[in-house]
Amino acid sequence: MPHPRKIVRVSPSPLPPAARTAGRVFAIVLGVALLLGAAAAVWIGVRAAGAYTHIRAVQTGTAGVGASLAEDPATALARLQPLAAHAAAAHELTSDPIWAFGESLPWIGPQLSAFATVAAATDEMLGDGLQPIAAAAGDLSLDTLRPVDGRIDTSGLSAIAEPARQGADAAAAAAASVQHIDTTPLLGVVAGAVTDAGDQFSQVAAATDALARTATLLPKMLGADGPRDYLVLVQNNAEWRSLGGIVGAGFILHADGGQLSLTGTFSSRDFRRYDEPVTSLSDELIDLYDTKPAQFIQNVTQVPDFSVGAPIAVEMARRTLGVDVTGVVAVDPVVLSYLLEATGPITLPTGDELSADNAVPLLLNDVYFRYERSADQDAFFAAAAAAVFQDLTAGGVSSGDLISALSRAASERRLLLWSAVPDEEAVLAPTTIAGGLPVTDNDTARFGVYLNDGGGSKMSYYTVPDATLTWQACQPAGVVADRTLTLTLSLTSTAPADAATSLPAYITADGWFGVPAGETQVVGEV
Repeated sequence: MPHPRKIVRVSPSPLPPAARTAGRVFAIVLGVALLLGAAAAVWIGVRAAGAYTHIRAVQTGTAGVGASLAEDPATALARLQPLAAHAAAAHELTSDPIWAFGESLPWIGPQLSAFATVAAATDEMLGDGLQPIAAAAGDLSLDTLRPVDGRIDTSGLSAIAEPARQGADAAAAAAASVQHIDTTPLLGVVAGAVTDAGDQFSQVAAATDALARTATLLPKMLGADGPRDYLVLVQNNAEWRSLGGIVGAGFILHADGGQLSLTGTFSSRDFRRYDEPVTSLSDELIDLYDTKPAQFIQNVTQVPDFSVGAPIAVEMARRTLGVDVTGVVAVDPVVLSYLLEATGPITLPTGDELSADNAVPLLLNDVYFRYERSADQDAFFAAAAAAVFQDLTAGGVSSGDLISALSRAASERRLLLWSAVPDEEAVLAPTTIAGGLPVTDNDTARFGVYLNDGGGSKMSYYTVPDATLTWQACQPAGVVADRTLTLTLSLTSTAPADAATSLPAYITADGWFGVPAGETQVVGEV
């Protein structure tokens, strides 16, 4: 028989007063927290929207300023002054305690932190970086640097040297703060905006740094404090060397108070082969190049570090030309073609018209078909370089076009400069114009590929190099792979099939150095 069910009713005992009070307090606190969180979200959202509007105004207003700083700093900087208020406002909107609290939250925090960093960097870039330069620049225009009757007036640059250096340092710090933002936790659109801002900041920082270095160096190097002499080396890229080509010709450039004059041209054949190296070389360089860079003027550019090769050339010039120079400049026919874009065609003493279009083929190839004697070839080469210089310093070329040509040449490492004055060389050293070796840092591994002609020919003119880098996995599929960086170098010859017989002997070297005529021997270092 089933037992009858018994129903037992249990009444809850009343909570003690303290517990009831705690519950009410918790509910109130939770409600207040939710309200505060909602209010904070609205607060941050409203301020973010306002800050974004200011940042966009700055980005739009600064578009292209990095490039124009090099051509007309006064005008470019004047465009930036009204934007400083936008930058300051964006910084203020993203730096209050509520925003700072939001940065500590998961997911949304990194987005807010990145936004705040960009806003602060924008304020620093404009307020501490560019405005002081703008105030000092006044009506300065680089058009005043245009050579007139062989003289360049650098007085305006001297006045902005110190403000430009301070501004460049602030701009570099601002750019670095954006570049160091970790984009891993950021939304795609935010990460993209941070990357774009970093690129733009880097461009402006590089431009202000170039302006600061130019303002510091150019007046002194052009003889503001006393006469200077420079050895100008014209490299011949038809026969490769690590820095471009052999030294084929050159001239001495005299500067005094901004007045420039050419005091003499020379050919590489004016320099004898030195029985002993004119300066000591490191064991590493001797292992790579023997002692030839310190025995032949043609080979001073074989060392891929201009700070090593330039002093060697200085000593050779002292011994052979009897001049003591305070610096060395290296250019090549491609640089001359860029300068000819600024000056327009010029007429050489031979009657030839040298232009941007024909300078490279004429100087690196056609000349060998025209002249059989190497002395005549070198003389033509030297006369062409001197003629471009003389036309350039005579005036009639806009400073914008001139600076554009020189900037392009420097960025391609075709225009190199070394100073025997230690303080000046220290300013030059970190720049591409110094022609230094690649430097690896914590963010980037850098190296170079350097090619030298090994056959004593001018066949490099017909050789096209192409270098590519690829990452290759070293582990099986499905396993986290270590990756190996692979460098692939290809060399393509454009020489005619019958080069051995159809090209002049001076181009092919005709087997003089053990390489069959018409063939190209290339020696490479990485």
